[in-house]
Amino acid sequence: RSRQGLAYKRRLAEAAKLVELVVKGKVPARVLGEAMTRSDFPLLFGDILDRTALGAYRATPTTYEAISRRKLFQDFREAKMFYIDGGEGRLSKVPEKGPYPATSFTEGKYQWGVAKYGRTAYFSWEWSINNDLDLLMDIPDRFGKSCRRTAEYLVTDLYVDANGPEATFFSNANKNLVNTTNGAGSNNPALTITGLTDAFTVLSKQTDADGEPILIEMVHLVVPPALLVTAQNLINAIEIVAGGNNQTGGGGVAAQSIRVANWMRNRLTLHVNPYIPKIATTNGNTSWFLFADPAETRPAIAHGLLAGHEEPEIFQKVSNQMRVGGGEVDPIEMGDWENDGYGYKVRFVIGGSLLDPKMAVASNGSGA
Repeated sequence: RSRQGLAYKRRLAEAAKLVELVVKGKVPARVLGEAMTRSDFPLLFGDILDRTALGAYRATPTTYEAISRRKLFQDFREAKMFYIDGGEGRLSKVPEKGPYPATSFTEGKYQWGVAKYGRTAYFSWEWSINNDLDLLMDIPDRFGKSCRRTAEYLVTDLYVDANGPEATFFSNANKNLVNTTNGAGSNNPALTITGLTDAFTVLSKQTDADGEPILIEMVHLVVPPALLVTAQNLINAIEIVAGGNNQTGGGGVAAQSIRVANWMRNRLTLHVNPYIPKIATTNGNTSWFLFADPAETRPAIAHGLLAGHEEPEIFQKVSNQMRVGGGEVDPIEMGDWENDGYGYKVRFVIGGSLLDPKMAVASNGSGA
């Protein structure tokens, strides 16, 4: 975007206003057609479409940016993300005149990259003559939303499989499934106060390479749409009642319960991901996930973007014909030599990878 001078921005604002008035029917469409013959208007119109797409892209809600760390790639080659474990354990006592004990480090890496995604929209010359500007202005909005949905699906597909939590990442080997093997009170509990308590217990049992506990302050709760009301009720409850119903008094003392302030509202951020049931054909409506905030420690997931192309880009096909006798060329009016058609293209570059399984826990909610 090199054309960012004040004069250009002023002309862009004027062009955007003209397009808005034509779309709303307040200005005849022929006025826009006449404007398209001016040399600078095709560029301005392209900028309007591009900004419309970016507006829709930025406004479409997603969950992936909250639970994954952003990484920029310089090209399409796979890049290596190196990490080092060790050196964070408790210090050893050093005897007088004694040597300091040495620590050991373990090096590892994650290797992944980004890929190109896109779509075209092609229109006929006859369609442009009909001046269906409502649809034309709707294309960038649709392109922007499609890019956002592509990113959300791509990241979701990393941690969700056909049966719920991705089986390789969420496993007993990684100690991040909410079950009795990993310290929970039950296997794959439903989303309840008890289930969340179990999830926090499993997450708190994770240790680093030195066997030290991993301190996690904030977590993100990701649920499918079917669990939205349940999750909202849990997070927005004023109090939590602990004990009582399932406790038996002993020694002549009656069973008791305690009421505590809802501690979860200060520890949890709720996100609803509609692609969980799209990918998980089994347990898709009952699976739920806790992710440590990716800004606090090594993330469970990362998403990658191409440097200089971090957001969707809209392109217009340039006409390859001109009228005999010359004259200024309007790319929409002229179209292709072959069929008079013209089109737009959206390009979006993104990638993703699972990273540290210690930073997430999950339950498929089946109770089994």
